Parts: sequence; C-alpha cells; structure tokens
Amino acid sequence: MDPTQTDSDPRPLDFSRFDYEVTSLNVERRMSQEARNLSELSSASGSPRHPSVILEDLRTDDCQDNLCSTGGRSGATSPRASSGGESHSIATEGWEALNRSLVYFQGQPVGTIAALDHTEEALNYNQVFVRDFVSSGLAYLMNGEPEIVKNFLLKTLQLQSREKRVDCFKLGEGAMPASFKVLHDPVRQEEGLIADFGEAAIGRVAPVDSGFWWIILLRAYTKSTGDASLAEMPECQKGMRLILSLSLSEGFDTYPTLLCADGCCMIDRRMGIYGYPIEIQALFFMALSCALVLLKHDEEGKEFADRIAKRLHALSYHLRSYFWLDFRQLNDIYRYKTEEYSHTAVNKFNVMPDSLPDWVFDFMPTRGGYFIGNVSPARMDCRWFCLGNCMAILSSLATPDQSAAIMDLLEERWAELVGEMPMKVCYPAIESHEWRIVTGCDPKNTRWSYHNGGSWPVLLWLVAAACIKTGRPQVARRAVELAECRLLKDNWPEYYDGKQGRYVGKQARQFQTWSIAGYLVAKMMLEDPLLLGIIALEDDRQTQPPLQRWVSWRG
Repeated sequence: MDPTQTDSDPRPLDFSRFDYEVTSLNVERRMSQEARNLSELSSASGSPRHPSVILEDLRTDDCQDNLCSTGGRSGATSPRASSGGESHSIATEGWEALNRSLVYFQGQPVGTIAALDHTEEALNYNQVFVRDFVSSGLAYLMNGEPEIVKNFLLKTLQLQSREKRVDCFKLGEGAMPASFKVLHDPVRQEEGLIADFGEAAIGRVAPVDSGFWWIILLRAYTKSTGDASLAEMPECQKGMRLILSLSLSEGFDTYPTLLCADGCCMIDRRMGIYGYPIEIQALFFMALSCALVLLKHDEEGKEFADRIAKRLHALSYHLRSYFWLDFRQLNDIYRYKTEEYSHTAVNKFNVMPDSLPDWVFDFMPTRGGYFIGNVSPARMDCRWFCLGNCMAILSSLATPDQSAAIMDLLEERWAELVGEMPMKVCYPAIESHEWRIVTGCDPKNTRWSYHNGGSWPVLLWLVAAACIKTGRPQVARRAVELAECRLLKDNWPEYYDGKQGRYVGKQARQFQTWSIAGYLVAKMMLEDPLLLGIIALEDDRQTQPPLQRWVSWRG
C-alpha cells in the first residue's frame, strides 16, 4: 500500500505489483522490522533485554494460567510485533496457543488440531481439518514459517482419495479428506495417518471445499515463498488434476455452478444450502483461478487450462448476473413476471416474487449489494453468507463495483452483520416453523447460534482481507478492535451466539485454533498490507463477461 494513503483514502490496494508470476514477499524485510520493534520495546524500558524476555513481560495475568495449563509441544518462533501494547499481548498469547495446537508426524509438524479445549470430550476436535488449517497455514506463511504448510500439503496429498469407499459406495477419485489424525502404535512403535472423508462426520457428508482450499493454500505457499518447486512436483500436479477432473466433470446440469449437498462446506450441518451455495461457488472460482497459474504448461496441463478458462468465463458471468442482489435488482425481481418461455425470458429461473422474504426489503440499503446464498429453479435464498462474499472479493469474482457495494452493505448494516463480535456466518437466522423444516430441529443450529446466524471469529481474516483489498482498512481495524475486547478473555471460543454476538456459543469449544489464527492473520495484514498478496488475486479482465448486469448504484 502506498505509504501516503490514509485510512479514509477510498482507493483500493494497488495489485499491479502482484502479478500472477511467483514473487517473493521478502520475509527478511519483515523479520528485520520485527527485530527493530522488539529493540524499541527494549530501549523504552531503559536497559537492553532479550526479545523472549520482552514477550514474556507482555503476557496478560488473567489468562496466563489457563494457557499454560494446556501443555503441548511448541515450535514457537517470535511472533510479528504489534504496535500497541495490549494488542501485542493478545497476539503473543495467540501465537503461544497456536503453536501448542501443532500436530507432529514422524517428528515434523503437519498441521494444527481443531481445538485444545480439555474441558470437553475430544470428538473430532483433536483432528487436523483441511479447511480449519488454512487460517493457521496463512498465519505461519505470514510469519515466515512455510515448512509447516509444506508438510501439511504433502501429507494431505498422500491421503487424497484414489479408491476410497464410504458405506460400500465409492467416493469420487480426487476427493480430499475433511480431516485426518495421527495414530500411534505403542507396540510397533509406529505412526500412521488416518483420514475422514465424511464416513465419521455428522450427516456422513463428504466435503466439497477441502480440495479447493488445498489448491488455494498451495498457491499461497508458492506466492509467499517464491518457490514453485512444490507446486511443480508430479504428485502435486496430479493431485490438482484429480481435483479439477472431479469438479469439472460434465453431467446433466445446465449451469456452470457446482451442485452441492447440505453440509458439504463450513456450514457442515443441514441449513438449507443444497443446490449452488455461494460459499462453494466462490471457492470453486478461486481454486480454478489458482490452478490456472499453478498447472504446468505441458500437454495435459494445457488441456486443463482450456477447460478452466471456459468454465471461469461462464461461472463469472452466471454468478455476477444471477447471484447479485442490490436495490435495483431487488426492485426488478419484485416486479417479475412468471411462466416466461424462450431465450427472451427475463425471469430465467421462474422465481415467484411473492417468495421473496419480507426481511430483505428492509435489509437492503439504497447503496450496497451482495451475492445471495443460492439460486436455483423457482428459488432464491436471499441470506447473506460472509465467507462467500469475502472470497468473491479476494478472488476477483466480484467486479470492482460489486466489491465496493459489498463493503457499503457491511458498513450500512454493521449492527446486523458484525454487532459486538465479528462476524455473522450468515444473516438472518431462520426460526420457528422454518427452522424445524430446514434444519430438522437441529438443537445446535437454533436461531442466532452456530451456523444459524452465529458469529465466528475465524471470519475476521476474510473480512480484513476484503476490506484491505477494497481500500477500507479502517473497517477491518474496527472489526479487529471489537474482537480484541473479548477473544482472549473468553479463551478463543469457536463461535458466539445472539443477534449481536454477545454470548459465547452454547456448545462452543475453547482455544479453537482457527479463531486464534483468524485473528493473527487479520492483525498481520493490517500491520503489513502487502501480505494480502499471499491470498488475494488481482482482477483478471479476461474472466469478466462483456455485459455486466445488476451493477450496484453508487451515485
């Protein structure tokens, strides 16, 4: 970011410096800055001290016993310095907790477990989840520790489905596991890895997003380190091609979007997202864009590149046109005619205007817009989903106007979408009779809890990244400051409940790893906006359709 640019400067971050070729983000410069910050802290005290002593002195008393009692191995290195004393202390505690969550296989760290909450039954929270580790992986990449990410990428690749069967039914070749755990054989003195593809998950649903997150993290590793050798390994090239073959396979669908089941992504319980959920479509777009860069230009790679380019063009047009909702588009849908036939139909999905929920008319500001949750025949799920909209910005699926409109909506509806703890996973909550039908009376997904309108701190890094990319770091800073008021005191819970996110989730685990990592990544990006280049993609004009419909009015 231009050093002369202020928080109020509306200009987005200049991504012309982040071309699609692999570039180094100059880790040495960041570590040098960290050393200078630690030196300044030491000088301010009157006598020089070792950095580890300085960090120890900055620990908060009220949470020290809770964190130290959890034990565990640590591969800790000094965390990146923060500007403020209190926030620096929170970051230091976060790094210590994150390092204690590391999982080792044959002496090497291969991931982080989901949570370190020893007050609850472990269930599968003691496993390494692919989607959960992405925020941890980004934190380690930004902190100059790429080896952990490399180990994770290679180990999960070894677990990728080739002949996996679930309840006697063969899973698609190329599927990535939802999670894995390390098994220790005390008799043979051996260690092994066992993967879960959904056969042990609640609802027995295989994850669609794991493969996409794997490709995205591989690109982040390559971008951060400037080392393309990992992505160019035959094993990684084959792994990407298997994921792409599975997701690009042809069928009876007439849409370029990816058909998905309920529970196949972060919203891993029944929440009425069956069809074409925006989270999966945005991740699909991002993964395809990353794969286009990472695939080698051999004969097989060129074939996939052609398929990806065609799909990206169709996918971007479809999502930007039919998933986008703003004031103008809402008014048009309100006046839709139905039962239209032929290519001239305006209401292409035969959406009944009376099916539009009452809340959306009050929720939609005059300025602003967002990608709705789902679109399929006769159905529009108008709910706001945070991950899908933020990923749309980071992947450049959203046009510049749409990205700005999403930020406008976030600021206009701050109380509803952020409240007292960032960030609502979706809005609004479903309740009463609709809750009974849609969720199957799921007691964990009651209104304003868990996936049903709960607030998830892990989303903080996505919100921060989207804000920085659109030139609104002050919005991200406001969200981070809100999180700092509670996260450490509440022992880094998994999620918060209530309309304003005021209460720790009724079944939330403490020391949830991605809550910790999400805060750390957001904090580091605010300190050094250039780190955004690790995860964000610049605008690719080739994927934009010739006609951009339903662009938000910003006059």
